[in-house]
Amino acid sequence: MAKDLTHLDSEGQARMVDVGGKPVTAREAVAQGRVRMNSETFRKALDGNSKKGSVRAAAEFAGIMAAKRTAELIPLCHQIALSSIKLDITPDETGSALVVTARAKTAGQTGVEMEALTAVAVACLTIYDMLKASDRAMVIEGITLLEKSGGASGDYRRTSER
Repeated sequence: MAKDLTHLDSEGQARMVDVGGKPVTAREAVAQGRVRMNSETFRKALDGNSKKGSVRAAAEFAGIMAAKRTAELIPLCHQIALSSIKLDITPDETGSALVVTARAKTAGQTGVEMEALTAVAVACLTIYDMLKASDRAMVIEGITLLEKSGGASGDYRRTSER
């Protein structure tokens, strides 16, 4: 099994992958997650009616900051130069949820999937933090990679829910 996993050596020990010999290519990744909440809290989030300020603005900034610090948070992640990280937080009226989408880009020797996923996770946590006084039963769910492009492994697009 260790030979199938890039972050494990032949003895099964964790290691950082050497990307020094890989070509620099344009890479992009999109990740998404959501925070479900009760309808009253959902209204507060949309109205900007939180004691802590604008929920969406705080979550967007937190996600951007997190993407830039991914290598400090995930031990075997490479430090990469992001050329772009954009977050979009949209309401899901029927699900009483805020949907967080992050798009990360770079030109480099390794992908930006972890940066996009980290941005989504921290943005969702920030939404929870901003609104927890109103609804401690909120659910953070579905943090997933939607698509990625660039690199030797080629393009990926999520086609179904698991």
